[in-house]
Amino acid sequence: MNSVIKGASYVLVHTPDMVLHNGTTQTTERIVNPESEYLKDLPEHLRSYEDAVKYWPNQVYIGNASVEELEDVEMPWYKHEKENADRYGKYGEIMPQDEFILMIQACDVFEVVKLDRNFVAKTKDKLAQDPVIDESILARIEEGYDLAEVEALVKDEGAEGLYVDNVLVGCVKKAHDIDVNLSAEVMHENLCEKASSVLGLLYAVRDAGIEKSDVEYVINCSEEACGDMNQRGGGNFAKAEAEIAGLVNATGSDVRGFCAGPTHAMIEAASLVKAGAFRTVIVTGGGCTAKLGMNGKNHVEKGMPALEDCLGAFAVVVTENDGVSPEIDLSVLGRHCVGTGSAPQNVISSLVADPLERAGMKITDVDKFAPEMQNPDITKPAGAGDVPMANYKMIGALAVKKGHIERKELKDFTVKHGLVGWAPTQGHIPSGVPYIGPAYEDILSGKIKNAMIIGKGSLFLGRMTNLFDGVSFLIHGNTAAETGAEGGVSEEEVKGLIAKAMRDFAASLMTDEEA
Repeated sequence: MNSVIKGASYVLVHTPDMVLHNGTTQTTERIVNPESEYLKDLPEHLRSYEDAVKYWPNQVYIGNASVEELEDVEMPWYKHEKENADRYGKYGEIMPQDEFILMIQACDVFEVVKLDRNFVAKTKDKLAQDPVIDESILARIEEGYDLAEVEALVKDEGAEGLYVDNVLVGCVKKAHDIDVNLSAEVMHENLCEKASSVLGLLYAVRDAGIEKSDVEYVINCSEEACGDMNQRGGGNFAKAEAEIAGLVNATGSDVRGFCAGPTHAMIEAASLVKAGAFRTVIVTGGGCTAKLGMNGKNHVEKGMPALEDCLGAFAVVVTENDGVSPEIDLSVLGRHCVGTGSAPQNVISSLVADPLERAGMKITDVDKFAPEMQNPDITKPAGAGDVPMANYKMIGALAVKKGHIERKELKDFTVKHGLVGWAPTQGHIPSGVPYIGPAYEDILSGKIKNAMIIGKGSLFLGRMTNLFDGVSFLIHGNTAAETGAEGGVSEEEVKGLIAKAMRDFAASLMTDEEA
């Protein structure tokens, strides 16, 4: 039987100071043009936490608004606050920067994070109010150090500063004297990924209604990679995050595939569960500090807020078939092969049309497609256009070519089978997976019958190949009732199988004459 999606979580962390100090657009500008007008103007374009919470796409991401509601909001969305916006949503939350810095401390097991004791005292009680933060995490937060000691580490030893309202409140030290893979910058980046992913794991366990002890395997699919000079990306975020989240029965490993990583990981998770290797697997991905303010120059130039001010994280729980939850259908998998080529039509054919044809389906048999779900409020001012719509137009054009729709139906196709983008431009985060949570609900409610999740990636960024990448899979309603199975083998069937096995064993002990 197919494995199922039991639940999903989506988390944002508002980190405006990290936009200034850690986003690569800003750190690069600080090197090549330290007197840049952009760097001088950027602080005035940073949003407050309250503004980030009221931002419509952010509320959709954490589950306080639907994609359909967002479609009815006039663009640009940043000009329209969502009424009754809340920090907490049904999928997760938008955590403020100060509390997240304590999460970074809680995820530090090698004593590289040093926080100002006054800051810790002021902030710890706030974090304790978070519904998924328990005493096991709070106990990991140290009392802190004198601010002068923190300042000396930043000034004299190259530690990466941690700031709130551009005031130093802590730092991340380097973890090795000469290993660039353990530099302060990389340790900061990796700890931010780890802390945001841990938050996603905690919400996923809670919202899926499972126990932490139920989780047997964790797969991390972020774009960062941890390791040292002898195995640069060979480390394991997954198990490190499971440790902090209290998943005591879990092991795990990391999957990397640039933006397509989450979809690769979902297919792996579904395969492991269906094969019986593990009963409950969580796929998780944390935030990417490098991409904070990635398009900031364009936003500032156009007088906009710097909208890329949040780290994004997610987690999806995959379990054995329970007879109810939406299934991941491993018989409908798309893959961009080595020989596919990078022409857009070839890419979409390999990820959409080919797997559906192999299953005897048309493109129009899929209710919703979820490709790259980047927020157009962010990408259009930067000249990248509306990425989801571009994908839907290509899928629709392919449907016309295949004879599944008439050319005049193309516009209606993008509306009927498409979605507006709402995900932060955090690399791997937008690529298909933001819709898994809503698709889970829409399938259970009968609003749709299926959805295709499409992950696409740019392998050429690693300078190892010019190849493009992509995989896809289909989610549909549970078929256990149709196949006569209800969440697995029934108790009576188990008893029957045991009785038969005992009879067979007894018969094997008889001689031919006794038999």
